[in-house]
Amino acid sequence: MLRPLVRRLLRLAAGLLALVTLALLGGVVYEQRARSRVAADHPPPGRLVTVGGRALHLDCRGTGSPTVLFEAGLDANGSLAWSAVHDSVALTTRACAYDRAGIMWSGPVRDGEVRDADAVAADLGGLLDAAAERGPFVLVGHSLGGPYAQRFTAARPAAVAGVVLVDASHPDQDARLRPVVGDLMGRMSAQMGVAKLLAATGGMLRFLLPDTAQFPGFPPASLAVAGGYQPQGMTAVMAEAAALAASMTQAREVTARAERPCGDRPVVVLTALRPMSAAERAQLGLSEPQGVAMRAIWDTLHVEEAAWSTRGRLVRIPDSGHYVQFDRPDLVIGAVREVVAAVRGAPVEAGTTQRRP
Repeated sequence: MLRPLVRRLLRLAAGLLALVTLALLGGVVYEQRARSRVAADHPPPGRLVTVGGRALHLDCRGTGSPTVLFEAGLDANGSLAWSAVHDSVALTTRACAYDRAGIMWSGPVRDGEVRDADAVAADLGGLLDAAAERGPFVLVGHSLGGPYAQRFTAARPAAVAGVVLVDASHPDQDARLRPVVGDLMGRMSAQMGVAKLLAATGGMLRFLLPDTAQFPGFPPASLAVAGGYQPQGMTAVMAEAAALAASMTQAREVTARAERPCGDRPVVVLTALRPMSAAERAQLGLSEPQGVAMRAIWDTLHVEEAAWSTRGRLVRIPDSGHYVQFDRPDLVIGAVREVVAAVRGAPVEAGTTQRRP
C-alpha cells in the first residue's frame, strides 16, 4: 500500500519540477527577447566610449564651463535619473550624465568584479579622459552618488570646482541609523537580491517596475526606457550594494583627512525631509516613530555634509522624497546653477532658498 503511494508522490514531484523548469526556461527566453527589443527600440542618446575594454555611455549636452557631471545613486536608472533636470542645466553650461558599468547602455559588470567607490571613480576618470571632457567639473551626486563624488574629488582634486549633493549618503549613516532602524541596508539588499533573481529568470521584474504614480516627476518617456533596461541592470546594482561597506569606508577616509574635506569649493546640500508614507515605511520595515527618527538623523548628517566646505550651504526640502530631482527638479536646477555661477565668479541668483548649517 505504501509503495504505490510513494511512487505516485515521486511522479507528482517530478511533474512539478518539470513544470517549474519549463517555466524558468521560458522566462529566460522571454527576458532575453525583451532585452533585444529594448536595445533595438531605444539606442543610447549619447555616445559609447571604451574604457578598460568596456563601453561606457556618456550623454553630454550644452556648452560652457564648468561642466556639470551627474552621478546617479544606487539604482538602475543611470543617466536617466537626471532626465527631469539634464536639459535645463544644459541651457546654462555643458552638462553630462553617464551610465556606470552594467547600467542602462553601458557594458556589463564582469564576474567577480568589485564595484566600490574607488572602482567607480576610476571608471569615471577614464571615461572623461577617453571622451576628452575637460574640467573644471561641478559634481552632482544623488544618494550613493555622493560618496562616489567624494572619491572622485579626492582622486582628482584640481578637476573638481564645486559640488551639489542631492539627498546624498553620508559615510557614517549606517552607524548612526542602525541603533534606531536596525540593519536597513541588509533588508534593502535582500529585496534587491529577489529583484535580481526575478529579472534573470523570468522577466517578472518588468511587471513590478515603478510607474508614474510612484515617480510623478519622472518624465514618462524616460521612465519607460529606464524600466525596459532595469532588469539587466540589477546585476550591477547588486555588485555595488555588495561593495557598499567598502565604498563608505573609502568615503570616510576622505572626510577624515581634514575638517573641511571640500575646502573652499562651493557646495550645496539638498535634504529631503518629507515624512515617510505608510507604504514607504512598510517597504523598509520601519514603524512610524522609526521613520520620524530616521528623518531627524538624516537632517543632522546633511548639516555635517554642508560643513565639509567653508562655502557649504544646506537646503531643507519638506515636500520632497529621496528622489529630489523628480519631486523638486526646480531646486536641483537652481542649486546646480548657483554652484556654476559661484565657480564662474558671478553673483549668485536671487531667490535661492538656502540656509547655512
